[in-house]
Amino acid sequence: MLIEVFSSPGCSKCSHAKQTLKALVVELGQERIEWREVNVLDELDHAVELGVLSTPAIAVDGELVFTSLPNTGKLRDYLLQKVEANK
Repeated sequence: MLIEVFSSPGCSKCSHAKQTLKALVVELGQERIEWREVNVLDELDHAVELGVLSTPAIAVDGELVFTSLPNTGKLRDYLLQKVEANK
């Protein structure tokens, strides 16, 4: 599973999204989840391709799933479902 967190420089919510995601990846098992940070200024075409209109945004396996930072429980539940489905 590939998770991409879209962020922009100086965005405090983006920093929080990255920290939250890092913690969840560790909690759920790093061997099953690959993730990367996407700076929308550096990869604008990719962000537009997925429909990212604001940051932070989270895509999973090439699909925009969250257009803002969800609460930790909602994000954990979604990722757990994806991990189970990919077994």
